[in-house]
Order: sequence, then C-alpha cells, then structure tokens
Amino acid sequence: MSVTPPRASLLLLAYLAFVSLGLPDGLIGVGWPSIRADLGVPTEAVGLVLTAGTVGYLTSSVLAGFTLARVGVGRLLAGSTVLASLALTGYASTPELALMIGCALVLGLGSGAVDSGLNAYAAGAFGPRHMTWMHACFGLGVALGPLIMTGALAAGLSWRWGYGLVAAAQLALATAFALTVRAWRPADPAVPVVAAAGPVPVRETLRLPAVWLGALAFMLYVAIEISAGLWAFLLLTEGRGLSATIAGLCVSGYWGSLFVGRVVQGVVAERLGVGRVLRGSLLGMTAGALLIALPAPAWVAVAGLVLVGFAAAPVYPLLTLATPERVGAAHADRAIGVQIGTAGLGAALIPGGLGVLFGHTSVALLGPALTVLAVLLLLLHAMAGRRSVAVTG
Repeated sequence: MSVTPPRASLLLLAYLAFVSLGLPDGLIGVGWPSIRADLGVPTEAVGLVLTAGTVGYLTSSVLAGFTLARVGVGRLLAGSTVLASLALTGYASTPELALMIGCALVLGLGSGAVDSGLNAYAAGAFGPRHMTWMHACFGLGVALGPLIMTGALAAGLSWRWGYGLVAAAQLALATAFALTVRAWRPADPAVPVVAAAGPVPVRETLRLPAVWLGALAFMLYVAIEISAGLWAFLLLTEGRGLSATIAGLCVSGYWGSLFVGRVVQGVVAERLGVGRVLRGSLLGMTAGALLIALPAPAWVAVAGLVLVGFAAAPVYPLLTLATPERVGAAHADRAIGVQIGTAGLGAALIPGGLGVLFGHTSVALLGPALTVLAVLLLLLHAMAGRRSVAVTG
C-alpha cells in the first residue's frame, strides 16, 4: 500500500509529541532525591508515583483506541496534551505526595492517549521511515529529561523548575495541536485511522485472534527491551566481572543502539519492506539474547546486548505500522490501543518478575530468559501473520 507523504508540519508535531512523551520519564530519576527530601517521604515512595502513572497510561491507551473514531485525532492530541501539561504543573506546585500521585495518574491518562492516538494515525498516514523516526524521538526525550532536571538543579533552582519547564513546553505543544485539528483528518479515504472504525461493533474487534496475538507480541517485545536495559548492569558487574563504570557505559551503548537502530532501519524498512525487516529484527534479537546467555567472556555478552538493541529498534514501530494489514483497516485503531496497553502491562510486570527470579536464583539467567521471550515473540509474529491472511485476504 502506498502512503501519501505526510505534511511536514504534522511530522514535526508528531516528532515533538514523542519527545514530550519521553521527557517526564527522564525527569523523575534525577529529580527524585530532591523531591523525596522536599516532601519528606521515603525513597520507595517513588513506586506509588510510578504505579499511578502506569494505571493511567494503560487505561487511556486502550480507551483511546476505542474512542478515536468519535473524537478525532486532532482533538484527542490537543486535549490529552493539555491534560499532561496540567499534571506536570501539579508536579511543580505540589505540597505533598498524595497530590503528586494524583497528578501521576492524570499524566498517565494524557500520555497514554497521545501515544495511542499518534500511533493509530501514523499506522495509516506515515511510512516505515517516519514511523521509526517518530519512535526514536521518544528516546531523545528520555535522554533530554535528565539534562533539563540536572541543569535546573545545577543552577541552584528547585526540582519544581524542571517540571515547570516541561509543563510549559507541553502547553505550547497542546496549542499547536489545537491550531491544527483539521489538518489531522486523513486526506486519503484509504487511510484507515479514524474514519473506518466507527461503524464496526467493538465486539467484532475483540473477537479477532489477530488482535490478541498482536497484543501478546507487543507485551513480549517491550518486556525484552525493558528487561535487557534494566538488568544488564547487574549481569555485567556481578555475572561477568566488569567494573561499574565500564558496565554503565555498556548499558548506555545498549540504549544508544536502540536509538541509532530506529534512525537507520527506518530507511532500510522503506527500501526492503516492513515484513523483511521485522523478520530480520526478530531473528537478530534472538541471536543477541543467545550471545548474552553464553557462559563466555564479558565482551560476548556486551556484543549480544548491543545486537539486541539494534535489532529490536524497529520492531515496535513496524509492528504498529503493520497492524491494519494484520487485523483489517476497520479494526486498526482499536487494535493499536489494545496493543499499546498490553505493552505497558508487559513493561510493568515482566521485568519486575524477572527481578524476583534473579533474587532467588542468579542474574546469569537473564540471557536464557531473554532467549525464551525472543523465541516466543518470533512464534507469535508468525501466528499473527497467518491469521492476517484470513482477515485481509
């Protein structure tokens, strides 16, 4: 299917929106010690903030997929970004933890809707290159967040200034979305995002096996991406004997390979096709996980880690892009909402579950665990591909 080139202004807004999605994730890591001291709460209280944000994100990402046809992409993006700006303003002015937890829930609601809405729109309106570059912008936002908070603290300002600056940026972005509401309507009637899903009963979407196979694939993918980044440092230090400094640089290399992979493979996918790049990426993730699992010198595990990052880079955006093909255009926006919701669930549950496993056994099981998850992801992708023939053929 050919895709009409998107307007440059909409591309820029989509990129900026994904940068903005990543900014709050980067702020809290650097800012939490100051927040904890200011509010007089224990270190572990950050878990309450993160849990509230996850609940809001999961709820709105799923609901957005089912309401997109009614409210329209432009209105959804404008309203959700305003919500995120208000939540971040609440962070910046909160006098106590309870209010911050409430704001985290609101921030999750806004962020989940933006994520789901933009992915649904991009699946019909963007090609592989722009889809992967849009997701690369999320990583850029995560990287910029710590710099903003560090700069505020280094200047002798309160942590509240970091959140205030990002809140102002979100408000400016919301204004831009509000001014371009009409531009987000698909110009091509073949674009499935918004218009096609309305008449189809919800139960028909939920009955499609391809919807749930795709959702499980998203859950497994995100579990691999987060687990590798979360536990690699422990594996390299305790399991492979690297120093903390070297291990930290290697983990940074993993996240860097994910960013570079999205930039590079977006172009490759546009030339070779989404299906080929997805298959190659899933095989590459499996090969990298096997390298991490080998009882070999540390450099082998590091090579595996970088390979997992580079191979995994285009999987999330390309799976999203291929959703209309797998489930049918009329069900695409709803399916994408379900997929993003289950991805968030996988990010919240599976890496933590692996941590419990490692605590009772050894972090050396990271490689085998990633291998099992990667093989399951390969199988699910193959099954979803077969199901899509019945839906779209």
